[in-house]
Amino acid sequence: MKRLANSWALAAVLVGLLLCVCAPRAAAQNDGSIRGQILDVAGKPWAEIGVQAVSEQGVKQDTKTDKDGNYTFRNLRSGVYTVLIILPAPNKPYESQLRVQGDVESKVDVNFKDVVTKQGSQYAEQAKKQEEEKAKFEGMKQHFTAGNALLEQERKAKEDLLKTPPDQRDAAKQKLIELSNQSATEFEAAQKAASEKDPNQHLIWAKVAEAYDVAGRNDDAAHAYQQAITAKPDVPGYYNNLGNVLARSGKIDDARAAYTKSAELDPPNAATAWRNFGISLYNAGRLKEAVEPLKKATELDPKSAQSWYLLGAALVGSMEYKKVGDKMEVVVLPGTVEAYQKAIELDPNSGPNGYGAQAKLGLEALQQMAPGIETKVNVRKKKS
Repeated sequence: MKRLANSWALAAVLVGLLLCVCAPRAAAQNDGSIRGQILDVAGKPWAEIGVQAVSEQGVKQDTKTDKDGNYTFRNLRSGVYTVLIILPAPNKPYESQLRVQGDVESKVDVNFKDVVTKQGSQYAEQAKKQEEEKAKFEGMKQHFTAGNALLEQERKAKEDLLKTPPDQRDAAKQKLIELSNQSATEFEAAQKAASEKDPNQHLIWAKVAEAYDVAGRNDDAAHAYQQAITAKPDVPGYYNNLGNVLARSGKIDDARAAYTKSAELDPPNAATAWRNFGISLYNAGRLKEAVEPLKKATELDPKSAQSWYLLGAALVGSMEYKKVGDKMEVVVLPGTVEAYQKAIELDPNSGPNGYGAQAKLGLEALQQMAPGIETKVNVRKKKS
């Protein structure tokens, strides 16, 4: 019995020791605290203002400041807490974040006099930047509007130039160049007034390019179109326009690359890109080089009377000659007659300047150059 009593006594001692060891550990998990003082916008203690502490797990504790603006949260588990000072409506709570550890008192003091001063400085700086951006935008807008007005005058001057008698063309050309310079200058001023990150930069560069393009200043226009492409490389029209000026400059390989990119970016209108390439070469008198892009245009859009007529005309301009005895005979290139005939089929009732009518004249000219050539192709036989 004595031995049993001693065993019970020993067990009681062990339990007591175990409690002594474990108790502080359990308390250490919930003995963190947050305290602080809240001062109002005058720098004086802010009494009866609500304060909330929110743990990482979303557990909330609420309290209010005393007459001296002090507050305290006790028995907090270790972790990250968000302290919210509940400001009068319509203000949002003022938020601070801190880490709480057991046996360590954490402090969050807030002087709203300092907060307002700091925020006021930040607001003033932000307002200043906004005013500067607004002034820049207004300046950019004024230059852009002025550039557009001059560009319209430039287009009109180009139309007038085509109607001007030969003895007055030098003065008309000079007027066109002057308007081009003035328009481009306004657009360039708009470009400088806009910020580097302005999403309209590519539009301004495109307008600069157009101002040069209308006046036939190909090198300047090509440079500006390149800048527009650099600013926004996914606009097929910029590549198309770049191709136009490069083709007129005789830079055929570069033009072909530009038109190819335009066609890749806009597959539904790829035929237009190749037709424009052909037209640019045709207008520049480079008829042999115009044949390839015009063939592509007719393949992609076989219902375009314009493309078929231009292809026929380009093939006529590319015709070769051979000597037969003492005479030189015309060698009509394959596809010439078919191209003209196709234009007639697609545009049978056009006026004297229509593609069908022009194609008929082309066939008549072929008949005169090469007597006996068969010009009636793709004609369906009547049913008996």
